[in-house]
This record gives sequence, C-alpha cells and structure tokens, in this order.
Amino acid sequence: MTTEIRENEEFQRRKETATRWRTAGYDPYGGAFLRTHMAGAIAPAFAELEGKKVAVAGRLTAIRRQGKASFADLTDFTGKIQLYVREDVLGPADYELCDLLDLGDIIGAEGTVFKTRRGEVTVEIGSFRLLTKALRPLPEKWHGLKDVDLRYRYRYLDLIANPGVREVFFKRTQIVKAIRGFLDARGFVEVETPILSLVAGGGHARPFTTHHNALDLDLHLRIALELYHKRLLVGGFDRVYEIGHCFRNEGIDTRHNPEFTMLELYQAYTDYEGMMALAEEMLPEVARTVLGTTRFVYQGREIDLSPPWPRLKMMDAIRERTGLDWLAVETDEEAVALGEKLGLDLRGRKTRGQVLDELLKTFVEPHLVQPTFLVDYPIEISPLAKRRPDEPRLTYRFELFINGWECANAFSELNDPLDQRERFLAQAEEKAKGNEEAMSWDEDFLFALEHGMPPAGGMGIGIDRLVMLLTDSPSIRDVILFPLMRPLK
Repeated sequence: MTTEIRENEEFQRRKETATRWRTAGYDPYGGAFLRTHMAGAIAPAFAELEGKKVAVAGRLTAIRRQGKASFADLTDFTGKIQLYVREDVLGPADYELCDLLDLGDIIGAEGTVFKTRRGEVTVEIGSFRLLTKALRPLPEKWHGLKDVDLRYRYRYLDLIANPGVREVFFKRTQIVKAIRGFLDARGFVEVETPILSLVAGGGHARPFTTHHNALDLDLHLRIALELYHKRLLVGGFDRVYEIGHCFRNEGIDTRHNPEFTMLELYQAYTDYEGMMALAEEMLPEVARTVLGTTRFVYQGREIDLSPPWPRLKMMDAIRERTGLDWLAVETDEEAVALGEKLGLDLRGRKTRGQVLDELLKTFVEPHLVQPTFLVDYPIEISPLAKRRPDEPRLTYRFELFINGWECANAFSELNDPLDQRERFLAQAEEKAKGNEEAMSWDEDFLFALEHGMPPAGGMGIGIDRLVMLLTDSPSIRDVILFPLMRPLK
C-alpha cells in the first residue's frame, strides 16, 4: 500500500510538472523532431563526429545534476549517449527548465560531440526540447522489473528496463528474415491464407470459435495453415510458404502459447525425404546467418545443427525405451492398459493415438537432444500423411526434435482423395470417443483433392521455438512480444 501511495504522489507531481511546462509556454507533448544521428551510433563514429553538430532524440534514463552543469543519459533503440549541459552555454532560463525534466521524459537535443576527461563520448547540448512528459516513473533496473509476470504483462517497461530483451526481438526479426531469404532464393512464393474459416483443419488441436454476425456463421481461428496451402498446389502453385499466426485453445507453459507463429511450406513433386534435406539445409543456414555458427548453447546444453542429422524410426525408439511392440497394440483398451502399466498420466486420454502421444512425450522425446528426425509415424496420428506401401499402418511422416522439443513436422502429403476421406472418417470416430483434438472434417478440401493434387512434401516449423533455441530463451513468452496473460484482479 505504501508503494501505491508513493506512486500516486509521484504521478500527481509529474502532472503538476507538465502544467508548469505549459505555463512556461511549452507543449509537454511536442511535435516532430528531426534527428541526425542515433544514440548508439555516435561513439563508434567519434573520429568523424568530434566537434561536429548532431541532433538526437530519446528517453532520459539517467540524470546527474551538478549545480550549473549536469549530465544525463539519453537512450534510443540503438543504445545510449551521454549528454552534458552547462548553464553558461544553454542560458539561465533554459537551464532552469532542466529542473522540470524527470527520468523517462523523451527529449530532442542538439549539440556538439566531444570526449570528457574520463574518455566518454558525449554531446554538449546547445538546445533541447521536451517531446513527451512521462507521468509515471520508469521501473528501477534491478528491482522494478525482476518479476517475470510483470515483465510479460508490461512488455513496454521490460523493453525500457532490460536492453537484452530488445536484442532477443531484433534477433527474432533476423531469424524470420533469414528464413524468407532462404525460401525466396529457392523459388518458394510467400502466400497469405485465411485466419478465419468454417473448418479448423490441418492439425490436432481445439480451436477458438467466434461468430460472424452479418452471415450468422460460427467461424474458427485457424490451428494450422496446411489445408489452404494444399488447395494452392491443386490450383497450380509449385512451391508456397507462409509465416503466420495460428491459434490453439490449449494450456500455457514454457513451450506453448495459445497464439503462436508457424512457418508452413509445401513443394510439389517431392516427398518427406525432400523435406528432410530442406530442413538440414535451411536451419543451419539460418543459424549461421544469425549467430555466425551452427553450434550454440541452450540453457547450458550445447546444440550442434551441423548436418547430416540421424533418422530414428518411431517404432524402434518406442521398443528401445519401453520394450513395447506398438504395432502389436490393436485396441484402445489395450493401449490404455499398457500406458497405465508404464505409469503414464492418461486422465482424459482414451484412444490409441492419445496414449501413443503420451508415450512419446514421456519416454522418447526427452532423449532427442541433438537434431534428430523421428520417422514413420502410425496412421492413426497422421491423417494427412501418405501411408507406406510396405507397412500400411505407418506413414511417410517425420518430426524433427531438438533439445527434446518437436521443432518441425513434415509429410509426404496424402493426395489420394479416397484415402483422405477414410482418414477423416477415422478422425470423426476419434472425436466421438472424446478426443476433442481430433481433426475436423473438411468436405471442401476433399472436393479440391478430387480435382488432383500433385505428389508433394510439406513441412511446418514452430518459429517461436526456433527463436527460443537461437536466443537461449527459457520460455516461449520470452520471444513473444505480448504473450497472453490472465487479467489482473
């Protein structure tokens, strides 16, 4: 309560200060300011800028008043520069206005570049303007925003108080740019597909539902990009990709956020082998572009993206970790009994596919630290992948694991409309058994497939998890600017 009162008193004081600026004839929320240099660029270019005039703008993050001379730090998104102001240079009236400045205020200033006796590059101010009066104080760097919940909730303050946070998001931009450059150079066309649709298809997840008033239609936010991309292959596109937001009505943890970013790409006349080759080429190139190396440390564990990456058959991995021959498990009841015997938490999990998912998460995935392709998934959890003719219960599907996480999911895409219809029927049966994440029926997609889709390979990559790895971020909320948060009471 004391802190709250103190903050309220500070807020009132700053409001009064804003009024004093207006009384003195100055707008505390002024207009445009033409800056010539960014704060972080001045010190590296000191040899060229010494003695020259510059104009800078940014937020005051430190003020050191010393009688008739004062120092301050001005920070913009490139870094900071020290400002020096003297009463005999600025003039008594304007120097008196400096007493109305507070930490967090945004100013524009013009002056001359020099170096102090201590060797710090500084701008000696000849004039300045208040551009924005901050009515609330900045959080203290070491105390005000150490609370993780507050950092996520008030990201704008987190970005001010913790420059390293900005670096994460600059790097995120570089990662996305590198992916686009890689795919553009290989003839992929970037596309945009609907976020709202009648059917939330292309993945196993519970969707968010909304209502369109004018059409009186219930619509869903997309859970994946896949089915519209395949429609584009039917329409004659050869290589497409999209980096877009998907939405899944699921829990929140260090690797899951209800709104997240996916890369999905599809290429005609290839298969999941082609997707493996593409992943082995793309991810190391992105790492080299952003980090300068394919080796990096994530949370104390070294990861090496250098290809080639091992390929591990799912059935072999399950047998090695549990002793089970999964293909011999034929019924839901048998799967649940075996899962419970292995100590799995199967609350709400009733089907063979759901038990398999828990089995993989518990016994197999945590051991896949270095990049590994887990290949040949069972058909019941792969309704959009082409089945293997040599073992029809398995499909041409892989997931790429890094640090024990699923980072990519890819298929030889199923293009047989009759087989796809049977798969949708099986998913409908899963949903009837209580699996709310079973895939939804999409008759329009089947109609598109019936016109003929070329053989193809497709792959989805979670951008947020990739950014986590390449920025050594422990939580997905560290790499999403404004993650979903429960409202404060």
